[in-house]
This record gives sequence, structure tokens and C-alpha cells, in this order.
Amino acid sequence: MSVRDAVLALLSQSASYGYQLKLEFERRTGATWVVNVGQIYQTLERLERDGLIEHLGTDDEGHQLYVATETGRADAQRWLQAPLERPDAPRNELAMKIALASTLEGVDVRAVIQTQRLAVLKQLQELTRSKATTTDPDSADELAWQLSIDAAIFRAESEARWLDHAESRLDRLKKRGIDLVQPLHETASRGRPPRASVAVSPTTEAVSS
Repeated sequence: MSVRDAVLALLSQSASYGYQLKLEFERRTGATWVVNVGQIYQTLERLERDGLIEHLGTDDEGHQLYVATETGRADAQRWLQAPLERPDAPRNELAMKIALASTLEGVDVRAVIQTQRLAVLKQLQELTRSKATTTDPDSADELAWQLSIDAAIFRAESEARWLDHAESRLDRLKKRGIDLVQPLHETASRGRPPRASVAVSPTTEAVSS
């Protein structure tokens, strides 16, 4: 979710002014996302420029009021009904750390996994305690905060299960006698690489790369 999406969704409900939108955004996200009022006004300018909202003038207190246009309301509905797109993650930092550690001489990869596991379990305990501090978990004002805490708990639990899986996988490889430790390859000499003696067709080259 972006600030733009949220502001447009709010303005598709009723007319509002900048500071009111800031307060509503923070209230409806359970105060887990604090936004600068300047960012709200910049968002309003872009939305008006794109024809998604319109300026209605000022209210009795001098606030500049905006509301979503028909196009803006349709855009907000499309966003609400569409799945959230996440950028492709080419690598997982924790997975790469454990994979690297397993290939290094003298590194106890099980200790690396256990250190991470203890950190995750500590995080889970803190999240559980934090969740228990709420006075009314079923109230509308607590919804965003509760959902955020639940999401963090699920992520931590998933990481703990993945660590168990990674440890079991390494154990299986060890039992099969597979040595994961890899020596460093010799550094290639500087300068132009030697000319290939056999020409490689574009198709073969593409497959091999």
C-alpha cells in the first residue's frame, strides 16, 4: 500500500482536507505508519494533477477541501479489489548467509542457525507480550495494530520453521557424505581472456550461460 492509494481511498468516501487525511491515515493504520503532512499535500497535488481528485474550495474554517472524482473513485476501487503486488525477491539474505556459512572451512553452520533461531524465538516472545497489552483487541481502533502484530508473528513462526528445515537439509547432506566446504578458486589472470579455439553458436552460448 502507498500513501497515494490510501489517500485516494479516503477521498472516495467523502471530502477531506490535508491534516484531516494525515490523522485518518494514521488512525486507520493503527499508528503503525506515521506520515508527514507535507507528504499528504504533495500527494493531493499529484492526484489533482492526474484528475483523480478535485478541489472543492474551503470550509468555514479555511481548510482546503478535496474529494475524489468519478475516475478517482474507480481507481480506488481497482486498487482495493486487486491483489497486492510484491517486487520479485532475487535472493533471501538469511538463506544466502546460511548457504555461504555451510561452504566455509571451520564454520559451525549449526551454530549459525541456532543463533538465528534464538533471535527469532526472542522476537516471538516480545511480539506475543506486545499483543497481550491491548485492552480491547476487537475494537476498530485496534484492528490495524492487531493485524500488524499478527503478521509479524506469522513471519517469525515461518522463519523458525524454515530454520528447522534448513538444518534438516544440511543434516541429510552430511549423512550422505556430501562435503559442502569449498576452497576458493584461483583468481583469473588479469587482461584479455584467451580466445576460444572453437566458435560457439548463439543458441549454444545462450543455453550454456
